[in-house]
Amino acid sequence: MHAGAADLDLAAVRAFVAITEDRYFSEAAISLGISQQAVSKRIATLEAALGVRLLTRRRTGAEPTEDGRVFLPHARALVGTADQALAVLRDRRRALRVDVLDTRTAAIDLVRGFYDAHPDVDIEIITSNGLRSAPGALARGTVDAAFCRVAGTLGDELVSLPAYLEPAHLLVGRNHPLAGLRQVEMAQLSDTTVWMPGNAEGSEWAEYHRFLGAAFGIQIDTTGPDFGYEHFVRNVASGGLASIIGERSRIQWHPDTVRMPLVNPTPAYPWSLLHPRTYRHPALDQLTHHIQANYEPYDPADQWLPEPDRHRFTAPP
Repeated sequence: MHAGAADLDLAAVRAFVAITEDRYFSEAAISLGISQQAVSKRIATLEAALGVRLLTRRRTGAEPTEDGRVFLPHARALVGTADQALAVLRDRRRALRVDVLDTRTAAIDLVRGFYDAHPDVDIEIITSNGLRSAPGALARGTVDAAFCRVAGTLGDELVSLPAYLEPAHLLVGRNHPLAGLRQVEMAQLSDTTVWMPGNAEGSEWAEYHRFLGAAFGIQIDTTGPDFGYEHFVRNVASGGLASIIGERSRIQWHPDTVRMPLVNPTPAYPWSLLHPRTYRHPALDQLTHHIQANYEPYDPADQWLPEPDRHRFTAPP
């Protein structure tokens, strides 16, 4: 049988997709729940069926070859279609699964507002690492919608809706020079260092703050491990540190910290609702309609957004 007529092994295709997302055979094996040897065998089977090499192993992980890059969107579509078909048949009344990045961000308020308006909809909250994992999870059907900042170009299989522009606050210790102000103008932060230990390299929020720093002459300091919100707040309280947080960020109260709105202009963090274009959970239309009905578009006279985000948020959805 020639390659063009070969029947593709869906498990092998799934292994290929997993490796492109996790980069390492060992990580793909963990996510698939099989051994690394089994992953290697599946890739070998797939490459033999197609008659091409799909992956190149490097010290920094596996990377798709040119043929692998051509095959990847089709592989994702195959896996996504299979998962969606199984999901529909297995549990037609399952909960709407929504990725909120973190339960202490503004995204959880958006979901809670939807639930208050539609208490009959069962919702399951999922947390992840934002745009780095959301497209793959949406393609596989493990989540139905995700709130994140969209950076770059999305594939045709995903739809992005502007959801919420979250105003930024400055968080400082009580001994900080700006601590006595009711609000802080962005010009007052020029030449200031802002500590952002949670700005993981490659994340959409780290990119956002790089744009912010460049626009207003702010030095973004990402040094130090991210030990969580409690450690973060304690360090801000104990030293002369300043940090930027979202208006709706739920951080621990500390008697030695002060948070103040940033103004003139107000930096806004652009939350989008991401969902699949084709397969849709029955409650997804209700969620998108709720988000559209409550969305307030970007006001360039009062707010600041990175230039790449403005086209998504200027006009009403």
